[in-house]
Amino acid sequence: MPSFDISRSRFRLADEHVIVLCALATGNEVPDELTAAQKELFDCGLVDEDGKLSAALLPLMETVLSPGVVISLEAAGRQGKLHHGMLIGADHVVAHETWPGVTEAEYSLVEPKTLVWKLSDMVNLQKSPVGPDTAPSPVETTIGTVEAGLAVLEGEGLVRSAHDERAAIRQALATGGDLGEQALTLVADLISELRSSWRLTSAWQTRHEGRDAAATRGFAVWDCGPLGYWLRELPAEPVPEERITPASTFRLVRVEAKTIWTRITGLLPDQDELRHAAAQQPRRG
Repeated sequence: MPSFDISRSRFRLADEHVIVLCALATGNEVPDELTAAQKELFDCGLVDEDGKLSAALLPLMETVLSPGVVISLEAAGRQGKLHHGMLIGADHVVAHETWPGVTEAEYSLVEPKTLVWKLSDMVNLQKSPVGPDTAPSPVETTIGTVEAGLAVLEGEGLVRSAHDERAAIRQALATGGDLGEQALTLVADLISELRSSWRLTSAWQTRHEGRDAAATRGFAVWDCGPLGYWLRELPAEPVPEERITPASTFRLVRVEAKTIWTRITGLLPDQDELRHAAAQQPRRG
């Protein structure tokens, strides 16, 4: 069920609720298959009987309908895949965050000056531990080899100790035959400790050679808990999935948390790019 917290300008909405709200906000008909979702919005007070949206929704919907910059966060871990993100509009910034096993995502208004902090919180960025870095870096193998190791974590119905799991990961990685002994041990350790692998991408409208075009930036990271953060240098983001094959090079390099903070900041367009992106979006009265 959808719900909202007016004191913090946050809303819990499933995809079908957002589709209904977009249709109502733009004066379009709600598809018959979404009438149940519209009734849920009515029951919780976000839509009236005539289909008019609550005033509390207006900043959110203005931004959802006309974002100047779209930031997407795709995270994968032992609980499956999660999709978060941020929409930067002319007047407001909206963050959306999902929860494992829950249909609704939380949409909230974010103070623009704090959006880098908000994105850092979405990826659970923590200060890097103090200590010598003796791990060999970078680590290079293939997509196919890494996927074989990650598949061990996704095995259904398997109950094993941490030791057995690490041994199974090591064995799966060894089938690729492209890792030396030291690298094989390290990659097995990284996968065993993997909290999440995630990628952040941003996109907005810009000008290129006198024409409107889409600008994109992105990067990907492995959060390996006690073994630190590992930036995925290859395949470099943003990259279309259809260009990745099992033989594609996969390279990780260990980085500090401050490097990730800098990368997050670098996802954002500069002020001129932001003004141009905002100018491309139609104002809605």
